[in-house]
Amino acid sequence: MTVRLSRRDTLLFTGAIAAAGVLPRVSSPAIAAPLRTHDIDAVLKARIEAGDAPGVVAMAATKDAVIYQGAFGARAANAKVLGAPTPMSIDTVFAIASMTKLLTSVAAMQLVERGKLVLDEPAARIDPSLDAQQVLDGFDAKGNPQLRVARKPITLRHLLTHTSGFSYQLWDANVLRYGKLARNNPALPRGPLMFDPEARWAYGASLDRVGRLVEIVSGQTLDRYFRDHITGPLGMHDTAYAISDAQRARQASLHVRKGDGRLVAQPLVKQAEPKEFSGGGGLKSTAPDYLILLQAILNGGGLPGKRILQPQTVDQMSINQIGDIDAGILKTTNPGLSDDVDFFPGVRLRWGLGGMLNIDQVAGGRAAGSQTWAGLYNTYYWIDPASRLAGVIMTQILPFADRRALGVYRQFERGIYRGYKSA
Repeated sequence: MTVRLSRRDTLLFTGAIAAAGVLPRVSSPAIAAPLRTHDIDAVLKARIEAGDAPGVVAMAATKDAVIYQGAFGARAANAKVLGAPTPMSIDTVFAIASMTKLLTSVAAMQLVERGKLVLDEPAARIDPSLDAQQVLDGFDAKGNPQLRVARKPITLRHLLTHTSGFSYQLWDANVLRYGKLARNNPALPRGPLMFDPEARWAYGASLDRVGRLVEIVSGQTLDRYFRDHITGPLGMHDTAYAISDAQRARQASLHVRKGDGRLVAQPLVKQAEPKEFSGGGGLKSTAPDYLILLQAILNGGGLPGKRILQPQTVDQMSINQIGDIDAGILKTTNPGLSDDVDFFPGVRLRWGLGGMLNIDQVAGGRAAGSQTWAGLYNTYYWIDPASRLAGVIMTQILPFADRRALGVYRQFERGIYRGYKSA
């Protein structure tokens, strides 16, 4: 399925779907040039047919209008409904995993704007569990972990930039090794830091701690806070931790890449409604919903009649916050869940207050200073302020950073920029 839009049709389409509650209504867009969508369509169709992904939904927008949307393949490649696989549609629901982190970051910065959170105060003033954190200094000759108290307190800025010292075991062998020891030794503290705050970058559960800070100072559960202050105001009605039966009927299945390259769909299992909510993952969403959030950020924190952040806050979130510390490259400890991660080989990567930043131009794609991140099941987004473009692409595949799925992402991005520049 695809939609090809002329400039006039783009404006009519955007207004019509806004009225239906799918995308925000925009007025007098300055940029709504049509792309050569058939080129992008052909690439995505070919990648699906080659088995790079079971199905994909991809969308791109300027700050004012959607300029591309396409849905190809099946929600479950080897599942049959009424004799045929259910095709992907633009409103297909995906588990977006760590793309939840952007909403948590927005929530935290909203509370910074209101004076309820402070970027550079010790976060333990709000959440005492963050006080006097232990740091793993390695293992002795007998393999016993060497722990000490952190040399400085963890702040909200450390948590938002993944310089807190928290690290995921999926990409940190020391966390994995320590965890195995801690399971057999109740005296060992759970989840120590892997380094002192601000010493380096490591991708981990920092945003879970941010989510807890949001809950404490707002007095709301994270799902309620998102509804009241982000997804509700923006009209992101398909974005939630718990989805309805009607939304579940539109959900894509997770697919696992087998050793021979085949993708095998896993059964969809109805999950119990969560009682606790992670700032680091767990949301379900759709490409149109998530694109609304990206457009709001691209617009400096709002859409006509809907503001979630002030422009100066978005500017602060979108610049390098970690100096010369390298970010974004991960070495897997479990190839079944994740490949090694290096999205942009040779490109310098840093972190803002909401996502990863490429310091250098990406060949054929986004400009320097663009923000991006992803979800475990190979969902991806980017925001390019210099080019005034944002994009999102969603599929449901393990392992994360699957090379063939990344190839689909890269070809989509290059197609958007090639078409946009020639429009």
